[in-house]
Amino acid sequence: MSEETPAPSDLVEETVVVHGTSTEPRWKKLPLVWQLRRSVGLQRGMLVAGLVLCVLFLLLAVFAPLITPYSYNELSGPDGNFPRQAPPSAEHIWGTTVGGYDVFSRVIWGARTALLVVVVAIVASLFLGVLLGLVSGYLGGWLDRVLVTIADAIYAFPSLLLAIVLSIMISGGQSSFLGGILAAGLSITVVFVPQYFRVVRAETVRLKAEPFVESARVIGTSTPRILGRHVLRNATRSLPLILTLNASEAILTLAGLGFLGFGINPTAAAEWGYDLNRAIADVASGIWWTGVFPGAAIVLLVMGVTLVGESLNDLSDPRLRIRRRARTAPPPTPAEPVAEGAPR
Repeated sequence: MSEETPAPSDLVEETVVVHGTSTEPRWKKLPLVWQLRRSVGLQRGMLVAGLVLCVLFLLLAVFAPLITPYSYNELSGPDGNFPRQAPPSAEHIWGTTVGGYDVFSRVIWGARTALLVVVVAIVASLFLGVLLGLVSGYLGGWLDRVLVTIADAIYAFPSLLLAIVLSIMISGGQSSFLGGILAAGLSITVVFVPQYFRVVRAETVRLKAEPFVESARVIGTSTPRILGRHVLRNATRSLPLILTLNASEAILTLAGLGFLGFGINPTAAAEWGYDLNRAIADVASGIWWTGVFPGAAIVLLVMGVTLVGESLNDLSDPRLRIRRRARTAPPPTPAEPVAEGAPR
């Protein structure tokens, strides 16, 4: 007996169902959205908490002029000059510093300074590290040996000491707003370039022996096109993880520069490290508000970026990834009892 041929309508319906299950909206494949959907348990909690902290500080940085009652360098209001080291009150909800600055305004404006420095440092180090890593790994030879030696020498140097030296060389001891941002960002950039360089170079050395790269070389594709079209996309897949971890390190390096007096002048921009330095003498006098709030801002922002980076690292590593438990299928319906004497 021949099998029954399904009707055309059945084929159309089956095709639509299969096609519908295999396609997803594009927004579900966006970065962070895709990781958020794949995360479960502790990973999802870490990712959500980190994203909330990062978004909160981002909003504070963007809307700082609307949130703060005073500017970061304002020393007087309608009633005259601000009192020095005043405790938290209705006029100054987080008190004032030894210099007469409003602590709340300084902390909120400091989020903008930290964001700008991180953006400058990450963008510049990504550009230089990826470019040098691609060229060094693909071309090889004496150029590769020279770049690897320079990168190893920079990487072996203490990062904060190197940032201090470069900050002095770039800013010359006079830090305006733009000059201080660029000096701090570029000094941190030099510290981060060897990390991106080593990762991209190692991936490029591996990828240039792959068949698709050799095929492109055989058919006469130019070197810039091979690097930009075939190698770049595959050699930079792990960089977002390094980027998030380096962002937290950039915040700490900026705070260290400001704490040691090599950051941005207080009249040019608000900087948490400088405010912590000025609050050291207040601790012995019981004046806690000048140091607690800038320190808490540093800790919370670094914690948020670190949580995002660690959760992304767990999701990208198959050994650490927590897979969703497969939903248990409904139990099969029990078979109907067979009557006695009926054929089995």
